[in-house]
Amino acid sequence: MKFSWLLISALAVSSAFAQQAEIRKSLARINNTAQEFNYRVPWLPGAIGGGSGTGWAVTKDRLMTNAHVVSNARLLTVEKEGDPKKYVATVEHIAHDCDLATLKVEDKDFWKDVKPFPIGGVPEIETTVSVYGYPIGGDRLSVTRGVVSRIDFRTYSHSVMDSHLCIQIDAAINPGNSGGPVLQDGKVVGVAFQGFMGDVAQNVGYMIPTPVVRHFLKDISDGKYDRYVDLSLTTFPLQNPAHRKALGLPDDDRGVVVTEVGSASVCFEHLVAGDVLLKIDNVDIASDGLVELEGERVILAEVAERKFKGDVVKFDILRGGKPMKQEVTFKAPFPFTHQANSYVPPRYVMNAGLLFQPLNRNLMAAYQFVNPRVMYFFTHFVDDELYKDRDEAIVLTALLPDPINTYLDEFREGIVESVNGKAIRNMKELAEAFEQKAEQLVIEFEGLGRPLVLNAADVEAAKERIRKRYNVQHEANIAEGVE
Repeated sequence: MKFSWLLISALAVSSAFAQQAEIRKSLARINNTAQEFNYRVPWLPGAIGGGSGTGWAVTKDRLMTNAHVVSNARLLTVEKEGDPKKYVATVEHIAHDCDLATLKVEDKDFWKDVKPFPIGGVPEIETTVSVYGYPIGGDRLSVTRGVVSRIDFRTYSHSVMDSHLCIQIDAAINPGNSGGPVLQDGKVVGVAFQGFMGDVAQNVGYMIPTPVVRHFLKDISDGKYDRYVDLSLTTFPLQNPAHRKALGLPDDDRGVVVTEVGSASVCFEHLVAGDVLLKIDNVDIASDGLVELEGERVILAEVAERKFKGDVVKFDILRGGKPMKQEVTFKAPFPFTHQANSYVPPRYVMNAGLLFQPLNRNLMAAYQFVNPRVMYFFTHFVDDELYKDRDEAIVLTALLPDPINTYLDEFREGIVESVNGKAIRNMKELAEAFEQKAEQLVIEFEGLGRPLVLNAADVEAAKERIRKRYNVQHEANIAEGVE
């Protein structure tokens, strides 16, 4: 019996080693030489930095990792254990809103013996998963185990603004683990991507679950990434019996009331404030705003999470006490994402030493504005529908000192309203306005009772002088960047 038990144990160990060997072949350590963008001097490149992460074979010729592992990359190399060569990789698709990316490696030698990982489902609470990766920049593969402790919606820290389904495990996710597969029963059930610092929580990590991974892979199947779509509406729970009675609702714990539908929302003109949402795609909406999908109670937004550009979502509603049906088509993702981190070259226009830039999170971080109006435009651009008057808020961020702008510092941090009487909606219109022939350049700013005025001839004479003095290689970059 003892011999038999030892034989079984030896076979189990041998099988485990063989399984680990197969897994190692399909994993890669990713090294990113990155260059941050310089928002204070946008015509110059930023500092060179770097980092590392983990990738895994999601198809026979494609690696998957986190978007934050390969953002701002100037050179990507990947390495496999047992292979001394560093292979050059390129970003194929990147999704900053859900922190996923795919890489291509052209060298066919890299793909020898590589087998794609099968993708599984959502693991159950209290089940064990294994996290694979190269934490803290290690050269050897690390494997940690954790228990699934929570499945919930959570903000993805890479973009700061976007929230998706997220799985919490009691295993630390350290730098270098990012992008690594989380396995259960030989299948990928998630992608490691973020965690808490040690002074906040111990041994708590998060992984991107497979519904998000599958959504990303389906989205890029046509060769481009369209981003997540969003209902972009606000609802209020109907758990208060008195509120339900006032709306003429039965005591069946169903329905939420719409409180706001912005004019930029795909639901605009289909749903209105006061509508009671009873069903979405024939699934009951509970009075707390949750719906049941695949045996789990999730928030209403999760239904939209499963949709793509061009898809339709159906609502059963009550409007003024009368039952109705409404259909909403996701024509495009929500257009206003200025509160999310940006990973594209900064846009700007320079004129007479005056630097104009569109307001976004990166700009806020770079300049630490003190003007409350700038703070208001950043925070309430969507909520207060400031986008009705402009596509983006354009700020005079800096002045490159020159005799032509010596007395203009009071306009710093002003938000452009018009140029020579023409309302400015975006950077393209600002650049075009500066090109127009006129004797004077008159710029009006939001909330200021006086304009900025310059003689056009003086502006033209100062351009070359300012360019040389401050090494301004390009006076404008207004192209919508795509990474």
